[in-house]
Amino acid sequence: MSFEQMTSRAQSSWEAFCCHDRPRILVGVATCGRAAGALEVVEAFKAELSKRSLAEAVTLAEVGCNGLCFAEVLVEVKATDARRILYHGVTPAMVPRLVEGHLVKGEPYVPRALAVVEGPELDGVPRLEALPAIENQVRIVLRNCGVIDPTRIDHYVARGGYSGLRRALAMAPEAVIAEISAAGLRGRGGAGFPTGIKWSRARSAPGDEKYVICNADEGDPGAFMNRSLLEGDPYSVLEGLVIAGYAIGARSGYVYVRAEYPLAVARLESALARMTENGLLGRNILGSGFDFSITIKKGAGAFVCGEETALMASIEGRRGMPRSRPPYPAVSGLFGKPTNINNVETLALAAAILQKGAAWFAGFGTEKSKGTKTFALAGKVERTGLIEIPLGLPLSTIVERIGGGVGKRRTFKAVQTCGPSGGCVPAQFLDLPVDYEHLAKVGSIMGSGGMVVMDDESCMVDVARYFLTFTEAESCGKCVPCRMGTQHLLRILTEITQGRGTESHLEELKKIGDTMQKASLCGLGQTAPNPVLTTIKYFEDEYRAHIQEKRCPAGVCRKLIQFSIDRDKCTGCRVCAAACPVASITGEKKVPHAIVQETCIRCGACRRACTFDAVTVR
Repeated sequence: MSFEQMTSRAQSSWEAFCCHDRPRILVGVATCGRAAGALEVVEAFKAELSKRSLAEAVTLAEVGCNGLCFAEVLVEVKATDARRILYHGVTPAMVPRLVEGHLVKGEPYVPRALAVVEGPELDGVPRLEALPAIENQVRIVLRNCGVIDPTRIDHYVARGGYSGLRRALAMAPEAVIAEISAAGLRGRGGAGFPTGIKWSRARSAPGDEKYVICNADEGDPGAFMNRSLLEGDPYSVLEGLVIAGYAIGARSGYVYVRAEYPLAVARLESALARMTENGLLGRNILGSGFDFSITIKKGAGAFVCGEETALMASIEGRRGMPRSRPPYPAVSGLFGKPTNINNVETLALAAAILQKGAAWFAGFGTEKSKGTKTFALAGKVERTGLIEIPLGLPLSTIVERIGGGVGKRRTFKAVQTCGPSGGCVPAQFLDLPVDYEHLAKVGSIMGSGGMVVMDDESCMVDVARYFLTFTEAESCGKCVPCRMGTQHLLRILTEITQGRGTESHLEELKKIGDTMQKASLCGLGQTAPNPVLTTIKYFEDEYRAHIQEKRCPAGVCRKLIQFSIDRDKCTGCRVCAAACPVASITGEKKVPHAIVQETCIRCGACRRACTFDAVTVR
């Protein structure tokens, strides 16, 4: 089948899927949706449609995550009037109302309507593009997530899919690399190394056998960008991998994905099968004479395998441990052959660049940080989810506009970027442009795109301890600076949070962190001190309160706090008593309560439950 025939077939399939005369229901069933009950909602729709003899007349499809994770379960409904309504917080109990009201009677269920996606206006319901969570986003990587059925290759092709690969195969490999370089694409999985240079080095390396690898080993706490993309649009990533293979002269590629992502793995396996059936993988791809195959390698979940040399060792069947460089993978990588490794997002962007051109992509972002970047927005923020922004957008816009801020009763404190490998960006830099250069200036990195927001109830010493708990456990132990450094940092932070900190501990933390940055073998050890060093730099007063006053200002470290109830503010509503897991709150209804200090476990449940700010901590 020619590419033209494939495109024509795909367009017909897509038009049937989008047909305005046929009702349609889309349910977001990515991992975030499933956690909220999306599969039960799908079954409820199937049962209701069957009950009403509408199963054959209505298209019911499962799609990926559209990024609005805070509003799950998300369901888009289109009746025959072509108006598409996105509903939020859908439960199985709501399904009969949606089918009866919206599909049968044409009456949208306004109380649960989040936005109008397409079609006529609806009183009281904003357009999707006008939602604060959406209006500042530019979706290139996420262009198909929540829009297409990820099991249908026709949907991807109809929306421009594989036109980038077709264009690349008509160009010389060097011209493809030049296009990527002209776009200014930088790696989206680490420090932002120029992708064009990386491809060029692998291309120029001597050898007939070469490899390309997609690094989908996403392991940062609070990060879910790669998983969501693979679940919602695996084809864009695989298209980028084939383009990379052609550009450097490789005939084999690997997708290294952690086994804890079963849905992502299933979507990848399905996509590879569809690509092979349609002549987009295997021998003589699109009649170009180019042969290419892709193998999925499931990792066991070791964080260190996100480092490229450890990743390659894992693919080879060896223990996932990094090695010193040089030689770099571009010269001697997988099985000793020249190898290029890019992460999931980088490859999806490469496919988009070949589809629409370098100048188009370079039109987004800043002078040195081109294009867009996805972030997993999580933590103490009202609207958590997956976002994609043009690089250079102020941090304040992300936190306050897209994320909705930290809530009326709280105060923004900091953002931890790139999880355990990044650093804390304090409130004083809230207007910081988010790009590679500006994040580096304040001691953090962009990394793969984790973004955890913290408010005044977050203890920065405890935050640093939490991330060190993770990196200490995930260190492979091969090099002394990382193996011993993470242990000592964690030990000292634990001492401080438990009230045993001393003045000398601050200098010890700085000295150990500096040594790790300079002497560790790989990126895990080199970046592990970042949360510690940045919290000391910007929140030293909190460290000193823990050490000198034996007090946790945020009221988090249990050994250093005591809860009490302000009798003047307490209304005796009993809400705090109901929330206490150990029954340590006494007092009759409508009478000010008290906390029994001898049995209080200092969990903070009472403080979180109280709506009158009557529970205090000191």
